Amino acid sequence: MIEITNLHAEIDGKKILNGLNLRVDAGQVHAIMGPNGAGKSTLAYVLGGRPGYEITAGSVVFDGQDLLALDPHERAAAGLFLGFQYPVEIPGVSNVQFLREALNSQRKARGEDPLSGGDFLKLAREKAGLLRLDMDMLKRPVNVGFSGGEKKRAEMVQMGILDPKFAILDETDSGLDIDALRIVGEGINAIMRRPDKGVLLITHYQRLLDYVRPDVVHVLAAGRIVKSGGAELALELERDGYEAVVA
Repeated sequence: MIEITNLHAEIDGKKILNGLNLRVDAGQVHAIMGPNGAGKSTLAYVLGGRPGYEITAGSVVFDGQDLLALDPHERAAAGLFLGFQYPVEIPGVSNVQFLREALNSQRKARGEDPLSGGDFLKLAREKAGLLRLDMDMLKRPVNVGFSGGEKKRAEMVQMGILDPKFAILDETDSGLDIDALRIVGEGINAIMRRPDKGVLLITHYQRLLDYVRPDVVHVLAAGRIVKSGGAELALELERDGYEAVVA
């Protein structure tokens, strides 16, 4: 699905990733945990193609393609989805308009026919139902006036509509209360827990992993993975802290 080899990256001359190696196979959920400044969000941005990050060494192969050679929109059309820690607001553009344009743009890039308005609304209702998001919310401007939990649920609806092969979710649990955390976790499972899909969950805390159980947990420190293990590793981190485990 995705294989990262000896990845080095920096921004403004500051090294962030230092020889990171990671492989996620189809059908797997991997969680990345680590202290602040370890490079977790940088990894997400580099994979998504955010400008400003310089790749100084290494490679990333996604579904048989050189991911780093693709522009961000090409990565999205190839089946990569990036969920942001802080979803942006887009005043003046409704969620329905935004999502339909995004989906049909990707379908066009893959040589597929666009969805009609009726077919799209049927799909949007189905995915909004998974996240218990009222369709009236999707008629509002993207994330404008949304609470933190509503933004994250709307983003998971977007993931469901785009139906990616691989999702990178950067601190999706940030700002969620107990109920929203459960709903988002169940939504991730319903959309992405399939044999032909993969997920990379980036999180500080173990709580999301109660709902989206990872196959592998990695500890990221100083720009590289320093320890990997099963779901029990997240409990160890929660109990002992990052410093003890990294040491």
